[in-house]
Amino acid sequence: MSNVTGLTCVICDKTYPADFAGYVCTDHGNEGILDVRYDYARIAGSWTKADLDANRNRTMWRYRPLMPVRPDAPVPPLTVGGTPMYDAAPLAADLGIARVWVKDEGRQPTASLKDRASAMAVVKAQEREAEVITTASTGNAAAALSGICASVGQKNVIFVPKTAPEAKIAQLLAYGSTVALVNGNYDAAFELCLLAAEEYGWFNRNTGFNPFMTEGKKTAGLEILEDLEWNPPDAIFVSVGDGSIIGGVHKAMKDAVGLGWIEKVPRIYGIQSDGSDFMVQAFESGEDVLTKAPISAATLADSISADLPRDRIKAMAAVTETNGAYIRVSDDDILAAVPVMARGSGVFAEPAGAAAYAGLVEAVNRGLVTATDEVVVLSTGNGLKDIAGAMKAVAAAGTKPMYVDPNLEALKMAMQKGTNE
Repeated sequence: MSNVTGLTCVICDKTYPADFAGYVCTDHGNEGILDVRYDYARIAGSWTKADLDANRNRTMWRYRPLMPVRPDAPVPPLTVGGTPMYDAAPLAADLGIARVWVKDEGRQPTASLKDRASAMAVVKAQEREAEVITTASTGNAAAALSGICASVGQKNVIFVPKTAPEAKIAQLLAYGSTVALVNGNYDAAFELCLLAAEEYGWFNRNTGFNPFMTEGKKTAGLEILEDLEWNPPDAIFVSVGDGSIIGGVHKAMKDAVGLGWIEKVPRIYGIQSDGSDFMVQAFESGEDVLTKAPISAATLADSISADLPRDRIKAMAAVTETNGAYIRVSDDDILAAVPVMARGSGVFAEPAGAAAYAGLVEAVNRGLVTATDEVVVLSTGNGLKDIAGAMKAVAAAGTKPMYVDPNLEALKMAMQKGTNE
């Protein structure tokens, strides 16, 4: 038995039982996203920080008392979670702030944070004895589901825009998924996936629809707190597309407060490209994200491109309830952040991951982050996910290789030329 008390609609607060077989509130259609609620008093009475310290399991499943799964539920064999967080002193010095840590989610099995949600999806799907799991994605969530499913022999069907980066599509095909390349953007793929899941009875992994995906993604936030010995940073920067990751980070903070493990909650900043800035627009104008019309998104950071963020209610709460902000940055800013972050921390991020650092730079420039602040940048995916984007980034930074003949004299001439330049 898990410690879940129920699932509550984020629109109307209607609560469903812990074993509710649906995905969303029946009074609000697909917009009625549910939030998993826990009995914190019960958890705190049987699970302590000391218990966590003694647990040698370094995966996301070390937080099982705060997950909607049975204590004995089998989990996929891939090592999901336990990603490193680096103290990036050079970045802090460049920005003139106290500390910058970079949480490297590119170290996950399929190289993005989305593995956390997909691992949860597989456990919940198998709990329901689902024959097929499905999801729509710009690439990372698809690769995550594909890889986790491959590890347990679970059938899956993936919907991605045909314009997704080739490296991400290659992952899907290598893992043996049934792949539908959709003639449209992410939002079109999402809608088709919803229709297909309902038509065929597939287990739907989509974020902003399946309430359990937040519970997988929040483990990144719990790791941040644990790595800092439950002394929260002043701020956490998260790139935002659909809004599920930032919602998950916020849920981790609420869980830790509920257990009495932290008192201060970090300010959470959501970062979007100016070509996909639905949440920024709503934040600045005070619009209701539930009724705000979709935008037409276009950004090179494909992982955070969304006409209509599906988890937008939780995503907005993550910022407004923590005194954070939504910040827009340009695609040029995002590209510039890729090599800067790599050289200042050793973490090579895809554009969507580097967007969080670009947002930190903008926040410092605007005075939202000051000299005494300690900040975590959540890098959500590895740079090898998007080689084309990475090459644009290094070209924009003026970095290029030397071309030399295979002799020392040629090397010396090339080195001298490089020095003179």
